[in-house]
Amino acid sequence: MKIRGAHTILRAVTNSLQIKSLVRGVWCVVTSAVLTACPHKSQTATPEPTAPLPTAGIAGQPVAVLPLTLVAAEDSLHWEVPLGERRATLTRCDSIIGALLKARAPEVSWMVPEELRRAARRAPGIAPAPDQMGSAILFHPTKQQPEMVPDPLRTELRTLAALVGGGRYALVPAGLTFRRTGGAADGRLESQRPTARPPDRLTATAELTMVLVDVRTGRVGFRTVARGEGDDPWTALTRAVKSLTPGLP
Repeated sequence: MKIRGAHTILRAVTNSLQIKSLVRGVWCVVTSAVLTACPHKSQTATPEPTAPLPTAGIAGQPVAVLPLTLVAAEDSLHWEVPLGERRATLTRCDSIIGALLKARAPEVSWMVPEELRRAARRAPGIAPAPDQMGSAILFHPTKQQPEMVPDPLRTELRTLAALVGGGRYALVPAGLTFRRTGGAADGRLESQRPTARPPDRLTATAELTMVLVDVRTGRVGFRTVARGEGDDPWTALTRAVKSLTPGLP
């Protein structure tokens, strides 16, 4: 980095010690100015609040709910036993998500994963296998505005939606993660929580990424991360899904 006028200043000083002191002083001033101008970023980013499902816009329509394919938990939770068998874990997650969507948002005709699997089995060679569609690619948002679903997933979603009733939208649980809770997810202190957990049981926050796709255009119309706490995976996931339909117990 060049400092304007530095050579002029140095020519006017004949003592080498004075030159070194002056150079150090100039750099300190410049460094302080740069640090002052740079905004200070928080060490921990506050997660965005969960957005409710836009059920008013899809009411009365068949909406395919894809099966979950990605589940991960932090090692510090030691949940190898409840989450150890991948297929059983995914099946239970699908059951919880589907049951709560139907119970808490009955205005939408949800086509749950088991219905999608049956439709795919009736059309071998035409319908993609719902559990192998690579929906986890939507777990991380892209920089495109609006976000577009890449092929072949976009074509597969359109085909599958047509087979289960011709609905225009598909709800994709793109990924589920469990993170050890260091504090309350809503920013409250441990002492401010409504119920205290036993000291020997770990609490985790389930983070469920939900994406609503317009299968005709391939555009993502809705994306949010649903969060819920629990001392076991199923309680945390249940609370996360419930946060998608606020206002209900």
